[in-house]
Order: sequence, then structure tokens, then C-alpha cells
Amino acid sequence: MTILQNHTADHFHSSTRTASKGHKEQDTAIATFRVAIHASDKLIREGLAIWVQQEPRMSESDIADADVVAVAEDTPLSTLDTLRDLRSNASGRVLLISEYEWKRYMATAVRYGVRAVLWRGRFSRKAFLETIRTIGNGGGVLPPALQGALVEEFERIREHVLAPRDLTMHGLTSREVDVLHGVADGLSLEEIAQKLAYSERTIKNILYQFMKRLGLRNRAHAVAYAIRLGII
Repeated sequence: MTILQNHTADHFHSSTRTASKGHKEQDTAIATFRVAIHASDKLIREGLAIWVQQEPRMSESDIADADVVAVAEDTPLSTLDTLRDLRSNASGRVLLISEYEWKRYMATAVRYGVRAVLWRGRFSRKAFLETIRTIGNGGGVLPPALQGALVEEFERIREHVLAPRDLTMHGLTSREVDVLHGVADGLSLEEIAQKLAYSERTIKNILYQFMKRLGLRNRAHAVAYAIRLGII
């Protein structure tokens, strides 16, 4: 029996006695987070469900309606299959509960909606519920090793995929970023052209193509867009 099973088994009988009380509390409170649970192990699934039911500001939900989906599968490959299937039916953020090494799969897991990972070996009721609140509020919870793996993957993409195409992580070319900086600084197109050593016609074309591609109405709209992305 795994540590996670031990945790859920220890709480199972005592939690069952207080489940009706938890339901009553939940009926009188607004459920802030709707939580769906997908676990291959029945005991784990029941234990996690009871923890959610006992929280006054949480409610168990169908996957399609959930704000957070907790997933506990047996192997990384079966988990990825599950995440892919869930992604077609759910828009909630995913909390992954695992005991396996995930460095090589982390970028794919994020693409499928994973925003938090908890190791089974260090699993607890407190960590589970706090993580639901964190990602339900738009945050993320990843062990340091997985954070490093993601940074390395982003750097690999930047160096080998984006840079050869003169693209930034925001999907803009370096020339577009330079022109936007000039517009944001209040420079005229002629001044931007002189600063970047391009013709004014080239600057106009860069700005026009950028605005057309992203459906931006004018230069002020383009600058506002760049600010929202954190480019300038």
C-alpha cells in the first residue's frame, strides 16, 4: 500500500462519520472551488473525495464543470493518456498526484492543463487542499526540479525553434519588438527608422503587418497589447 493510500485509509473511517456534517456545512456555504477527481485506485479516489466534501468552500463536481481536476494515475504514460482525454472534455486546471519522475514529460503535461504536481511520498490532506486553492485562484505549484525542467525546455525552444525564425517567446519578431519600443517611446516612424537603420517604408510595413496579424486597430492599441504581454 502506498503512502497516499495509507493517508486516505487512515482518514476514511473517521471521515465517513463526519461526512454528513460536512455536507450540511457545505449546503450553507458558497462552494468556491468545484473539484473533480480522477484516480485509478478506488481507495485513493474515495479518500480524496471525502477531503473535498468536508471543505465548506469546495464541492465535488463532474469533470466538465470543474475548476480543478485532481488526477492520480499509475504510470506517466497512462497519466498522459488520461490528461489528453480529459483535456477534450474539461477546461479546469489539473492537479497531478504522482510518484514518478516527470521531468521529460512536464512540458507536455502543462500543455494538457497541469498546473500543480504533488509527490505521493510527501502527500498530505493539508497540501492537497492548499494546492487546490492555489491553482483554483490561478496559481501554480511545482516541485523545484520540475520548475527547472520547464525553464530548460523553454530555453531549448527559444534557442532551437524561435531564434532561428527571429521570433521571441511572445510570438513577435525581434524587429517588431524594436519598433514597438520606439512607438511606446513616442518616436515618429522616421525617428524609429533612423534609430534602427531601416527605411521609413520598412518600419511602416513591419508595424502594419504586426497590427494586421493580431487584429489591432491602431498604434495605441499595438502598444497596449505589447504592455499586456510584458514586452514593454
